Amino acid sequence: MTSETSGTPGDDIPLPRILCDTAALAALDDASAGALWRLAESGRQLDANVVRLPPGHRVDTHREPDLDVLLLVLAGHGTLTAPDGPHPLPAGSLTWLPHGSTRSLAAGAEGLTYLTVHRRRPGMTIQSRRPGS
Repeated sequence: MTSETSGTPGDDIPLPRILCDTAALAALDDASAGALWRLAESGRQLDANVVRLPPGHRVDTHREPDLDVLLLVLAGHGTLTAPDGPHPLPAGSLTWLPHGSTRSLAAGAEGLTYLTVHRRRPGMTIQSRRPGS
């Protein structure tokens, strides 16, 4: 069964789903870059991405003020640089990036393919202007 629910009429119980083959994504050639996969299922509470950085490429220094992020290296290797210095990221390493932390990523000679997971950001909403603003 491939639906998101159990299939019983009137039954809206969500079912676990296999979403993608991360080993196949990680095995893509070096020409593949950027987000290779995104979690897009409706009603989700999480966001997740599989990202590929080609050899020598990087994600510049940035800070995530609101969300904790888990980063799992699926293939290749790289370096996480934080205020306390560089940290090697070999395949299989699982890293917690707490909200408010500053970091950058750099892919090694084999490139870097990684999975990120964090709480879903709320959608943008339209708000009325405050009087006097």
